[in-house]
Amino acid sequence: MIPAKIDPLSITPIREKSLESIVDWFDQHKQSFYTLGWSYLRTQQQMEELFYRSIIKVHKELPRFKSETTYETGVTSIFIHNCRELSKDRSLQDSEESEQHKDLFKALDRLKEDEKVAVALTYVKGISKEETAHLLQVSMEKLKELLFSGIQSVRKEMGYGSSFNGCKEYQKNYIDYLERTMDRSEKIDFEVHIYHCQDCQKDLGPFQDVMLTMVNLTERMKDFRVPSDFMENVKARLAEREKQRQQKNNKRKRVGLVFASVLALLMGIEVFTGSFTNLYYTWTEEDQELRAFLQQGLGERLNLEAESAGVKIKIKSAIADDVQTLILYEIEDTEEDNQYVMDYNEGFFVENEQDIMSRDTYPRYYPPDLKSAENNREKNVYHGKISLLPLTTDNGTIKLKITKLQKLIRDASDQNSFRPYGNMENKAGEWNFEIPVTKQPSIEYALNEETDIDGIPIRFDKLTIAPTATILQYAINNEQTEKRVDFLNFDNLEVNDKKMKADMYGSKFLDIQQDMNWTTFQTHFDSLFGEKPKKISVQFKSVLLTFEDHKTIELDAAKEYPQTFEYAGSTISIDQVEVGQPTNVIISNHEIKNRAYESLNFNIVGEDENEISSMEMDSEGVLVDKDGVEYDMSKIHIPYEEIEQPRNFFTVQRIRLHSNNADDKVIPKRLEIYGYSTTKYLDDVVKISLD
Repeated sequence: MIPAKIDPLSITPIREKSLESIVDWFDQHKQSFYTLGWSYLRTQQQMEELFYRSIIKVHKELPRFKSETTYETGVTSIFIHNCRELSKDRSLQDSEESEQHKDLFKALDRLKEDEKVAVALTYVKGISKEETAHLLQVSMEKLKELLFSGIQSVRKEMGYGSSFNGCKEYQKNYIDYLERTMDRSEKIDFEVHIYHCQDCQKDLGPFQDVMLTMVNLTERMKDFRVPSDFMENVKARLAEREKQRQQKNNKRKRVGLVFASVLALLMGIEVFTGSFTNLYYTWTEEDQELRAFLQQGLGERLNLEAESAGVKIKIKSAIADDVQTLILYEIEDTEEDNQYVMDYNEGFFVENEQDIMSRDTYPRYYPPDLKSAENNREKNVYHGKISLLPLTTDNGTIKLKITKLQKLIRDASDQNSFRPYGNMENKAGEWNFEIPVTKQPSIEYALNEETDIDGIPIRFDKLTIAPTATILQYAINNEQTEKRVDFLNFDNLEVNDKKMKADMYGSKFLDIQQDMNWTTFQTHFDSLFGEKPKKISVQFKSVLLTFEDHKTIELDAAKEYPQTFEYAGSTISIDQVEVGQPTNVIISNHEIKNRAYESLNFNIVGEDENEISSMEMDSEGVLVDKDGVEYDMSKIHIPYEEIEQPRNFFTVQRIRLHSNNADDKVIPKRLEIYGYSTTKYLDDVVKISLD
């Protein structure tokens, strides 16, 4: 018989259950979990500790379970996590399987990891395929492939032959047919084929024998009874905990490893290490970014708290590498419905920064995330992150002092935007933390690829994969004088078919002089930590080009203005030349359609070539996105991050000229234009080879 499916139980009706209700649920399902626990542990005392810890953990983590998760799934992930914790430092004895199943256990032990987990959950734990697929985070089709390939491997190991001659298009239906879950039309078609195909007949028979052997193993495991006083002992410990009494339990009689053979099946070589560590944090950690770090074994939950002026700050975790020290935090206003963020410009500092941190780089900027579900769940709680300088040592304690927080004022017209300037409100207080942190290693890969943009060579030098970021280092050739690339924007980086978007705020110039003919830059992407690059490609997004195009325009304050002149296909107006302290010059061009330039590179020279001490400038302009939509830059708030590849067209430039001598006035003589800058959109994809 095929194991009966366990009816999935939704989290929703049980989310608010008491500890007693959870104990009752474990009591009802103790047989399957007790059997699974014996796969890891070897004494009655350990088993009681396992159930005791699991019940407490489920009670604590239940509110964090996702609503679409079944209760069985969430409990299983926590239960296996505790199994591994309790068995981690214990050496387990070899088992003596019964002769009836010795070959089967040997065969199961040689399965691939994903096949072994799928077979164990389905035929040893006996849970439904739907729940198994959900636990393993694979599709139902993929699960059936794993089960089929697993059973075929067992057949081979048990001596049923090394070649299977069944028709591949029908082999995939073996399991559904034997479990009687096929649609009637498919079943008829399958049976007609089997009737006429001798190869499939010879193939299906042994497959069925192995499958039934595994099912019979599951049935035999049900005869392994839970001791009658087992749950009573667990309940007694829980009662003691509730009463806050610390008493030691008497040690129980040690029992033999009746089912240590199942241990070989489930444990293997860290069978569940990846799968269930990931699943454990999937069910218990709501912060998606922190969850990803924990699943990679990076950092730890700190939950350091400090409260001042009615605001509580929690440092959830700290992740350090050679790029930065990333602090994940939560801020709760305990008195009002306000959200606060840590201000990059002021309000916090590291007291021991000079002792433990490198000043060879700059912290990265992360704008407030207003679209995340967790930042829209409660009006008085904000989850954020902030970048500090990287550590100079492998380990350290960061002494972080926070004295001011910025109130998050959402834009009235768009709750997913906020006003970073204008009438900002702050919350003063004092929050002090000592944050333990360990720097994680980064991996560098030398690259060997060159391409060009508009005839200008671009060289890719290095790819750095760190826990908090992936960094592409490249260089731009600067030998050409008539045209140069000032800045290069990337759309994405693709490594091993994983595509990561470029960080809008993560590009920078590197002041390194490896070759005077090349200028080096870095661009940041999301982390690909744990990935070993085999295939690498980048897609360009846009490039800022500067063209050298000299033109000189004579200036005469005695003339009437405006005066116009032609340059780069446009008519430019000199609106004002007014001598004074300071002297004012205004240049404008409001026509931006089909304009060749976005900004001009120029200088104003006075009658005395050396008389100008300084030149101040302010400007007006228009942002134009890739589709031609215009945005007025004079508005206080423009959703710059949401504009699709904006170009910044200057329309008015006001220049104020100051003389070296405070009593003298600057007499402008000429306007010298050296060239202009413009943005060009790109979509080229470049494949990069490793050195």
